[in-house]
Amino acid sequence: MSIASPAVAVPAIRAALGGSPAELSWVINAYLLTYGCTTLVAGGLADLHGRRRIWILGGALFAVVTGLIPLMPDVAWINALRLLQGMAASAAFAGAMASLAQVFDGQARARVFSLIGTTFGAGAAGGPLLAGGLIDALGWEWVFFLPALLAALILPLAAVSCVESRNAGSPHLDWPGAVTFMLALGSLTYAMILLPERGPMHLQTLALLLLAVVLLAVFIAVERSRRAPLLDLALFRNRRFVGVQILAAAPAFSYVVLLVVLPAGFIGVEGLRPTGAGLAMAALSAPLLVVPLAAGCLLRWMPARALCCAGLLIAALGLAWLAMELPSPQARWMPMLVIGIGIGLPWGIMDGLAVSVVGKEQAGMAAGIFNAMRLAGDAIALALVGIMLSARIGASAALDAGGVARAAAHRLSMGDLAGAADALPGVSPAMLAQAYMEAVRGQLFVLATATVICAVVLGYLLREEDAPGLGGGGQ
Repeated sequence: MSIASPAVAVPAIRAALGGSPAELSWVINAYLLTYGCTTLVAGGLADLHGRRRIWILGGALFAVVTGLIPLMPDVAWINALRLLQGMAASAAFAGAMASLAQVFDGQARARVFSLIGTTFGAGAAGGPLLAGGLIDALGWEWVFFLPALLAALILPLAAVSCVESRNAGSPHLDWPGAVTFMLALGSLTYAMILLPERGPMHLQTLALLLLAVVLLAVFIAVERSRRAPLLDLALFRNRRFVGVQILAAAPAFSYVVLLVVLPAGFIGVEGLRPTGAGLAMAALSAPLLVVPLAAGCLLRWMPARALCCAGLLIAALGLAWLAMELPSPQARWMPMLVIGIGIGLPWGIMDGLAVSVVGKEQAGMAAGIFNAMRLAGDAIALALVGIMLSARIGASAALDAGGVARAAAHRLSMGDLAGAADALPGVSPAMLAQAYMEAVRGQLFVLATATVICAVVLGYLLREEDAPGLGGGGQ
């Protein structure tokens, strides 16, 4: 909900507090940045200091920070707290997933993690719709008050139900590795966030990308020299482990970017109310209420590799279909439903698969790197889609050649039709809306192609799995 709902709330936040396109994009990106950067460290802390403890501490911090966000006086303060919220979420999530991995094995683990995938689907499906209803009825503030309330309710349940566990094999956290990893991934993610606004050749963007490469090299050198590394690099010799990391990023291109791009267009370009935009998004995410759980049951007869690849291919088909039906609100719900069904198949099993390809003592590490890859994939996908949408809008046949400034194209790519029209008084809103629609349709075909490529690569990397189910730890 903390990823899916704020995209619907951004127009209301803009109306209430103002803010530039860059500031408002951080309402979404700030959470992704710190969640992705700290989740591996959170997993290491969970393995070392106690998975239950990190779960509860992260959940408590998340509840407090999320409840404070609506009380902030401007967008800058909201973004600062969203950074802290992402850190808290990574701790809670890594602790929770690692805790579950200690208790369940084999088919039981598959069922448990497919249920986790279903709850993710509930947040993704209900998030935009619920956010739209809350904004219209109570105000955008409740997009944050509600998750804070839910997090507070979780804490006593976790305290009562979870038994503490930790990995006694490592007395200290690998802080040199932790710091270099966070800085490397943070630099990369920050560069991806800046790319749509400033372009790939901007000095700051290039400097951040170079810094990310250098820090990654330092991280690898540090990990090779540590007796108890934050991330065991030997895991990357395991083809299935590498495949799981790619699987973590695959939904970013086939599903997550749609959670941001489509609501912005429905509200800012088509003029739907937030509730209407949430309803329009329901077809995309509603299958995630059912399909992940069904995928967990199918693991009894089908290998995870087949389910994941089939799901991505179905999602790719839906993306291409949506590109053709996007201008028709009466027809586009059908391809959106197909996308949701497709992405629901890997969605329900990939978290369990992530912790099943390592031993139980490395569950926190596995959950951490998996979610780091997932959130980094989200940030990179959003950045690349933003760049390509801006470029497509600027080159659109619906507009005069060379008549669109970078800033106006960037505003329109975020669904801010009014802002783009103000920046381009000589271009009619109808022409801008047509350019936006053409750009999104073209981008959907690109996303469909990328999803097919992911499916093919995963089919190769996960091919060692020749039996149904996720199996036990240490495979």
